[in-house]
This record gives sequence, C-alpha cells and structure tokens, in this order.
Amino acid sequence: MTTDVPLQLLGGLTAREFLRDYWQKKPLLIRQAIPDFESPISPDELAGLALEEEVESRLVIEHGERPWELRRGPFAEDAFGQLPERDWTLLVQAVDQFVPDVAELLKHFNFLPSWRIDDVMVSFAAPGGGVGPHYDNYDVFLLQAHGQRRWKIGQMCDAESPLLPHADLRILADFAQTEEWVLEPGDMLYLPPRLAHFGTAEDDCMTYSVGFRAPSAAEVLTHFTDFLAQFLPDEERYSDAGTAPTDDPHQIQLDALDRLKALLAEHMGDERLLLTWFGQFMTEPRYPELVAGTEVEDDELLAALEQGAVLVRNPSARLAWSELDVGLVLFASGQSRLLPSNLKELLKLICAADALHADNLGQWLADEEGRKLLCELVKQGSLEFADE
Repeated sequence: MTTDVPLQLLGGLTAREFLRDYWQKKPLLIRQAIPDFESPISPDELAGLALEEEVESRLVIEHGERPWELRRGPFAEDAFGQLPERDWTLLVQAVDQFVPDVAELLKHFNFLPSWRIDDVMVSFAAPGGGVGPHYDNYDVFLLQAHGQRRWKIGQMCDAESPLLPHADLRILADFAQTEEWVLEPGDMLYLPPRLAHFGTAEDDCMTYSVGFRAPSAAEVLTHFTDFLAQFLPDEERYSDAGTAPTDDPHQIQLDALDRLKALLAEHMGDERLLLTWFGQFMTEPRYPELVAGTEVEDDELLAALEQGAVLVRNPSARLAWSELDVGLVLFASGQSRLLPSNLKELLKLICAADALHADNLGQWLADEEGRKLLCELVKQGSLEFADE
C-alpha cells in the first residue's frame, strides 16, 4: 500500500502522517471515515451470535444500587427480553470471524500489519448503555455503525490509576475529562493505549471496535523463555571456569552477574528463534478449536483446484510471513514452516488473497513444493475449501 496517499479513513491524512503524528501518541476523531456506513450486521443478528457456544459475549448492565453488573454468554434466547429499556450493553468479540462482511472492514486498515490486528468487537447498547470510564493497553479504532454514541476522553492512565472495586470490570475511580464528541454512523475515533475513555449510547446504537494485539513485556519474557527452553540441553548451565579465589565465600561477586548476563545474551539474542517464537505467538488464533484441518492428499488437492475448487482462509486462522538468512518462514495459526526463497510470491499470495484458485495460483500448481505447502495448510486448517 502506498503510504503517501491521503485516506478517507484517516480524515485525509496519509498513512505516514497518521503513524508519525497520532499512532500510540494522541487521539484522532475522523468524521465520516466510512461515508454513509451501514452496519453489515443487525442488532438482532448480533444478539443471535451471543447465543452461540463458540462465541465470546458479555452483557454489562448498570443498576442504581449495584452498578456495572457483568454477565457472560452464551445467553439463553429469552435473556434479552428480560432486560430493562436502557442502561445496558451487549459486547460480542471477534465478530469478524463469524460474519464475512464484518471481516471485510479490516481491509480499510491494511496500512497496518495484519498480524497486529486482534479482532473486531461489536457492541449494541440501549440508551444510556456503556461500560464505564476505562482504559485499554492497546490501540483501538471505534467506528460508529448505528445510532449515536457520546465519547468522552480523559487522562493517560497506568497500573497505578485507581479503580472502582469490581471483580470483573476495570472501571476508573477518577475520570478527568478533556474532550467530548457525539459520533454518527460512519464516524470513527482512534484512541492510543492507556487513554481513559467513556462511551455512552445516546439511543439504540452499535459500535465496532477494532483492537490490536500488544503483548506485555511479562508475556514476551514468559512465553519466549518457555519456547527457548525447548532447544537448550540440560548440560548447558551457569559456569565460572577460571574464576579467582574469593575473600568472602558468602558474597555474590559482580563478575558472577557478568557471566550470567553472557549466558542469557547468548540465547536471548538468537534472532532466528526470536522471530520463530514471535511469529507463532502473534498468529495464535483467538479460538484455536475453530481451526480444524481436512485430510487431503497432494494429487487430490491438485485435481480439485484444476476442476474449479476454491481455497479460502479459515476465518479463525491468522497468517504472516518473514525472511531469514536461511530462507522464508510462513506463520500459520501459531505454527511455523521454513520454506525455500523461491516460494516468496506464493507466500504473499496465500497471506493476501481473498481466495486461491487455478487462475491466480497458475504456475504454483505445477510446483511440487508449492502444492505441498497448500496441502499442508489445508490439513492444518488455516486454508479450507470455499464450500465448507
């Protein structure tokens, strides 16, 4: 994508200008980011998703005596008929994985790495509904899809910001408002991490939240070291060969820390392993159980494609690729494959194309390594036949 073309989605800013001046720095209100936007999913359809076992959903209800009650789905069919006329919100995660037209919206954000995007959460709120003043530790784009929502933004927060006592919700005890807007359908608000915000429905309204994956330092250290440990033999240990005699046997000398840091640096600095872990971690599906493979042989797949079959990405799968000095790496739903450099264009096609078929695969159907890769991805579940 050209980074210097003004984008309607960003209010006429180029991707370069947005990333330089706003991304992870300050909020941006974009009026009519998607002009005349109409939600591809209705409130009733969203409620229907919240009844499904495999869909992650929540209800937040504000009461006079017990504010901010949280209920978790899946919900019974009569749950919504028992709700009050106002002051409640239904939130449904990863709607893009269940509604293709919602997933299509993510194409507007292709100026950002796809592996950074987490999901599209869709909320429906009755008048007065909201989830209280809070902050997120990741970037978010809030696209108004139906009705009106009033957004207030406040201070930057951190782990020390006081919260109201609540077992399930992280609601700020203090909210210092700085700005306020009412968003109409098609309007969008970008918020950087840790910025306090408070949304309230003016009427029946729907909001799409495009959230991003941002692993914490604790997650990176914990998960990477667990991954790294798989490749280290038990015999590789702290060593102090050549150490000098000590004056006090109870003192830990600073040269011991130098040896310890050298041991850590030797392995923590392995770029191949770091990239392999990072790619697997960032493509791990939100719902791994929905990435189920189909047994197919190379010749069966080839015959099917030649007869007009179409492969598409499993809506729950995540794909990315990278380059190493030893070749290419494809990351597919938490797994990685080292591949020869001549498959680069095929990898780009697999990650980017809406569908794979004989017309766009072309020469790759005659390439044994290319066919093998396609077959492996179908078996793994990241690719599936379009009619499944």
